[in-house]
Amino acid sequence: MPAHTVLDVGNCVPDHASIKRLLASHFDVEVLQTHAGPDTLDLLRQRSVDLVLINRKLDCDYSDGTAILKQLKADPLLAKTPVMIVTNYAEHQDAAVAMGAERGFGKLELQDPATQQKLSKFLT
Repeated sequence: MPAHTVLDVGNCVPDHASIKRLLASHFDVEVLQTHAGPDTLDLLRQRSVDLVLINRKLDCDYSDGTAILKQLKADPLLAKTPVMIVTNYAEHQDAAVAMGAERGFGKLELQDPATQQKLSKFLT
């Protein structure tokens, strides 16, 4: 059984595959996937994860992924779960951090060693 679990939220199939490949190549991790707020919250209430990665724009309906971040941080049972927003835009990373997220990364940074360093804080 993998040492850690990551939940990837709201990414399309190719982006989910890229994120999963990154995680699996550097960490002993199981990667789960959800698509929107309700399935994400349901899963997190049923099992704990070490890190949640939320796409800033959800693939299923292009809604703002930070709405899920707000819901997680408002729930006393889930508020301590580490969350990162996946976005290439610094201003959206800053806004997510202000909402209680860890500084995340963008899809353009998947091969950047700094991304692995950010993830290792939660996955080693």
